[in-house]
Order: sequence, then C-alpha cells, then structure tokens
Amino acid sequence: MASKRDLKKDINYVLGDIIEAVYIWELTNPDKGNKDSEKIIDEAIETFDELIHKVNDRSVEDKKSHFKSINTELETKGRKLIDKINAL
Repeated sequence: MASKRDLKKDINYVLGDIIEAVYIWELTNPDKGNKDSEKIIDEAIETFDELIHKVNDRSVEDKKSHFKSINTELETKGRKLIDKINAL
C-alpha cells in the first residue's frame, strides 16, 4: 500500500507537471489566446483540491482500496488534462 505522503507527492508532481506544460505551451504559442489554457490550469487546480481532500478524509474504513481509487482517479483525470493540452 502506498503511503498517504507518497500519494500526496504523486498528486502534486503530476498536476504540477501538467500546469507547467500549459505554461510552456503558452510561452511557445504567444499568438494564440490563453483562454483555453487558463481553463486547463483551473481544472488542474480543482482536481488537486478534490484529490487532496479525498486523501485527507479520515472517515474511510478501508484505506488501501480508498487510496487505490484515488490513484486511479489521478491517472484518469491527468490523462484527460494531457489530452486537452495536446488539443490546444
């Protein structure tokens, strides 16, 4: 079972890298509008807040399956955000 600390680090690294990729895209494409890219950043921040809230939920009885579901959700939402970046 992954520890709570490792799961928080994974969430931070994955979503931080996604936000960084959006900023790089904005720098390399200054002629295109930033409206869509800002939406992706906002969505990444919302996802971060949701997942950290779920990690810190102490009312869960089966922590192993709970953390596994959070990890799966991170992968799913992260891939969706990456697809949105690629579509810019």
